Amino acid sequence: MSFVVVAPEVLAAAASDLAGIGSTLAQANAAALAPTTAVLAAGADEVSAAIASLFGAHGQAYQAVSAQMSAFHAQFMQALTGAGGAYAAAEAVNVSAAQSVEQDLLAAINARFERIFGRPLIGDGANGGPGQDGGPGGLLYGNGGNGGTSTTVGMAGGNGGAAGLIGNGGFCLLYTSP
Repeated sequence: MSFVVVAPEVLAAAASDLAGIGSTLAQANAAALAPTTAVLAAGADEVSAAIASLFGAHGQAYQAVSAQMSAFHAQFMQALTGAGGAYAAAEAVNVSAAQSVEQDLLAAINARFERIFGRPLIGDGANGGPGQDGGPGGLLYGNGGNGGTSTTVGMAGGNGGAAGLIGNGGFCLLYTSP
């Protein structure tokens, strides 16, 4: 199985750069149109007329090739822009699916720990309501929830919830009169 790594923003930047190049080439081709396709003979003789005709034919051939290259450039730009959009959409779908799987797996693991220990393995504790303690964080990883603010002047609010092995405990707020 092969893995493809594409950064959609890089494709968009490349398409923007190519648009600038295409614009510059179009301006150069427009500037070269009259001087290269309508070459005047240097003299009134047949040789000067033949040379002028030859140069004019080369100028017209250049303009024909230039028109084909402009069409190719436009198709390439369209493909590059479309590919960037497709990769961005695929990335968004995959991130969403991965987050859903992660959340489902974490919910299944935490449900068992909450049944046995009364707190999750991983996750932050809930903030307490007015005057109530904050919920404990996960046993392994998680911050404790903040204690609820007291509604009585001079009384401490609820205690902050306990943190897990890795995490910070919640805060306790004291209500003071305004």
